Amino acid sequence: MHYWLFKSEPDVYSINDLKRDRKTAWNGVRNFQARNFLKQCQKDDLVLFYHSNLDRAVVGVGRIVREAYEEIDPSRPGDWVQLDVGYVSTFDSPVTLDTIKKTAALKDLLLVKQSRLSCMPIGKKEFDLIVKMGKSA
Repeated sequence: MHYWLFKSEPDVYSINDLKRDRKTAWNGVRNFQARNFLKQCQKDDLVLFYHSNLDRAVVGVGRIVREAYEEIDPSRPGDWVQLDVGYVSTFDSPVTLDTIKKTAALKDLLLVKQSRLSCMPIGKKEFDLIVKMGKSA
């Protein structure tokens, strides 16, 4: 199993939207590195759901329910993919980017080092720590 962090603007698609919908197609990724990470995602991998821009916090957990498949967008030709993410849980307390930056065990996350990526891998230890922080409200 692998672990990931996916970003979404909460006014576009939030953890509450995913909870309501139970699953969604994760599309619109237009960064080659993030696209390549999407291609590596496997069914049942776990995903930290991060609200970017306003909230800037990890707010819950999702699960890959369908691996990468072709995204057809005539307005943006290219080798783009999407996958399907299902809802797992919402944190009791969001884990903010500031908290992540202040936590020594999380200092090497791509979220901190390459903040523009919308999809990135995360280690199991870091995943477990963030989940624990979000559930310990």
